[in-house]
Amino acid sequence: MSNIEIANVTRRSFSGAALGLTAAGLLGAIAGTVRAEQASGGQKNFVPLTASETIEAGDLKVAYSAIGPQDGSPVILLHGWPYDINSFAEVASILAAQGHRVITPFLRGYGGTTFLSEKTKRNGQQSALAIDTIKLMDALRIDRATIAGFDWGARTADIVAVLWPERCKGLVSVSGYLIGSQAAGKNPLPPSAELQWWYQYYFATDRGRQGYAKYTKDFAKLIWKLASPRWDFDDATFDQSAAAFLNPGHVEIVTHNYRWRLGLSDGEKRFDKYEAKLATAPEISVPTITLEGDANGAPHPEPKAYAGKFRGRYEHRQISGGIGHNLPQEAPTAFAQAVLDVDTWA
Repeated sequence: MSNIEIANVTRRSFSGAALGLTAAGLLGAIAGTVRAEQASGGQKNFVPLTASETIEAGDLKVAYSAIGPQDGSPVILLHGWPYDINSFAEVASILAAQGHRVITPFLRGYGGTTFLSEKTKRNGQQSALAIDTIKLMDALRIDRATIAGFDWGARTADIVAVLWPERCKGLVSVSGYLIGSQAAGKNPLPPSAELQWWYQYYFATDRGRQGYAKYTKDFAKLIWKLASPRWDFDDATFDQSAAAFLNPGHVEIVTHNYRWRLGLSDGEKRFDKYEAKLATAPEISVPTITLEGDANGAPHPEPKAYAGKFRGRYEHRQISGGIGHNLPQEAPTAFAQAVLDVDTWA
């Protein structure tokens, strides 16, 4: 977090009522957090999330963290690759302190989330992850939730908002509208854009799959550095998340995800009807806040390219101060405030 981030909070007139604070109290609390982080060399007092709960949901036995009051307004936080639930450690604490029931699951192929059957395809296609989220909500008897995420998690949240808007109270999506299709994935991009997707083409080869299996931790750490070039994370922070990549399905699901996007691997027929709708690039009608860091080194669209996709109440927030791809972990206060704000819009 940076002093510039405090300026962003002031400029956007964030709701102190949502935090149970006056405006002056809110800014004071944030400023205190900034001073503490600066005093510790940019490292937070990191308290990891613990996925102490499991539940059978659809194809999976999902491992997840659940904090906050049982009767609190539910929030579901969805991580991306190569990250884990600890991207939301501080965000979840902030939201729980404001009375929300915060559910943070390991996605398929991460942490303690496992398949119920060995016969189930280790499928990384976009609609499969979205259905995982709906099945989790069903298992937990959550009719409607605010859903927020980044990277794979943002895409998944976008898809839930499109296919099941009645289940999505509000949406927070880093890098905006990320729904794609195999047809779109076949279209060539300008060379500079193709360069950013180097790992996707690496995963398309047998060499790439073997390389990721052999060097999973080294590969993930490289992505962290490239995607967040100004984030000064320490080894302990990375190692906490890297443990999630030891999941037995991780390599297969990750490589399938990127191969599927290029049309090099098939999905499952049971998801065809969902993919057919997603391929039309449908609009999102639920209340939405999109976020982008000013130092995101990962491939991402420009906000103006997707603004027209959001037809409900909508706001985009640019988060300054050297914030990269892992926005909820790098700027947790800004991310949490977006969730609190959009939750009040519904």
